[in-house]
Amino acid sequence: MRILIMGGTRFIGVYLSKLLVERGHEVVLFNRGNRPAPVAGLRQIQGDRTDAAQLQTALAGESFEVIYDNNGRELRDTQPLVELFHGKVQHFVYMSSAGVYLAADQMPHVEGDAIDPNSRHRGKYETEAYLQAQGLPFTAIRPTYIYGPQNYNDLEAWFFDRIVRDRPIPIPGNGQHLTQWGHCYDLAQAMVAVLGNPKAIGQVYNVSGDRYVTFDGLARACAIAAGKPVDSLRLVHYDPKQFNFGKRKAFPMRVQHFFTSVQKARTELNWHPQFDLISGLRDSFEHDYLASGRDQAAIDFSVDDEILQQIG
Repeated sequence: MRILIMGGTRFIGVYLSKLLVERGHEVVLFNRGNRPAPVAGLRQIQGDRTDAAQLQTALAGESFEVIYDNNGRELRDTQPLVELFHGKVQHFVYMSSAGVYLAADQMPHVEGDAIDPNSRHRGKYETEAYLQAQGLPFTAIRPTYIYGPQNYNDLEAWFFDRIVRDRPIPIPGNGQHLTQWGHCYDLAQAMVAVLGNPKAIGQVYNVSGDRYVTFDGLARACAIAAGKPVDSLRLVHYDPKQFNFGKRKAFPMRVQHFFTSVQKARTELNWHPQFDLISGLRDSFEHDYLASGRDQAAIDFSVDDEILQQIG
């Protein structure tokens, strides 16, 4: 198949591009051209997708059987792409987010759960609804927290920064909030698994790891991955409501239970995560955190110090 990936040179797009090429597909990337293609010889069309006229001019005359929209955040990002290729593609795969779900008493979240109208990911759900209303042959993927090598969000690295330097780890609440991480390779595998699957058309899939973990458990898992004894960790719990951090980020995750069922993806896509949490964290620690030299980098711990100083 001839496949267009929006983005394709950062994190998930890198894994997705490689998997698609390995399977014999012709892959074309659309991005700003700031990074090299993840696979030698891939064609890259340069442009700014936030400029609708530029996007449509750059892609006019192109034809694709499949489009992966990896980096559309708002409806206005995706609408020009749909208008250009409506009725011309076999499959439109949209990267949404499990962040669209409304906090609920009953967990895990399943694909039919209520949507939070005030979520910062509201644009993702609005795009899903638009794709459905247009009658497009679409599939939406809703990951939770994504981790793994090349992660540009401070997630696992936030824990590693403190663990390798033997610093206390400030964790909001009592450390027992349950959350869920999914490895980037497993997410890319699920995105490939929707191709050629008629069950996936018009469907939404939660995709993440298949186990849930507490905040404290994440710290311990990261320590194991980094080769540090768990009993050497100093986990410090605090009440975030007692602080005013402004726009500074004190912790890399939302302070609430946040996890989903991935049973639908397992059943309909015949997809199964290959990384458990420890093996995935080791992959990230060895092939990204250490490989990039971040263990030797200067890290700003001023927010940590403010927390530690106030709670004693």
